[in-house]
Amino acid sequence: MDLDRLRARLPYQGLLLAVVALVTTAALALAARTTGPLIEAAEARDLQISLNQVLSIEYDNDLVRDSLDLPGPGGVPVTVYRARREGRVEAVVFKVSSPGYAGPIVCVLGVDRAGRVLGVRVVKHTETPGLGDKIEPAKDDWIHGFVNTALGHPPAAEWAVKKDGGRFDQFAGATITPRAVVKAVKGGLAFFGAEKTRLLDEETGS
Repeated sequence: MDLDRLRARLPYQGLLLAVVALVTTAALALAARTTGPLIEAAEARDLQISLNQVLSIEYDNDLVRDSLDLPGPGGVPVTVYRARREGRVEAVVFKVSSPGYAGPIVCVLGVDRAGRVLGVRVVKHTETPGLGDKIEPAKDDWIHGFVNTALGHPPAAEWAVKKDGGRFDQFAGATITPRAVVKAVKGGLAFFGAEKTRLLDEETGS
């Protein structure tokens, strides 16, 4: 092997690699700048759809922009979106979660200013297909059973599935899934009750 010729080629290979890396980086940066706004718009649209699914009231503000972050259970931040009419907060929407059978079940919860549930939708779960399907409104009406409930209605002891002496139905072969959703909604209502003054802007007289 000609060592001199090999040494002469090494700098060229290094330079070529650097050029390829530079071109790749530039291409990725251009793609990010081009697709970033589109992705953000799509995410905002999906968020707006999720928020509207659990609101059954009229409002005149931009929910996505009218939000605040508060410490939730365990110190985990909770982003709360507020629905206003003529400046007055009429309802709030935020995510709640609880461990299910195969992982956390994440829901979007809508609550009116009186503390009543306007709607609940499960937005993320990894439950076993066929067993936990009833938490999805496209497959069952079970999730609608939370509408108009509140802390104290039903009484605290009835915030459980029927197998545990509560009010809410369980699913055949899948008690853990509905139990987790009930717990998540109850916890969300407790969060609303604890933070009601700030959530409704009553600290500033709004």
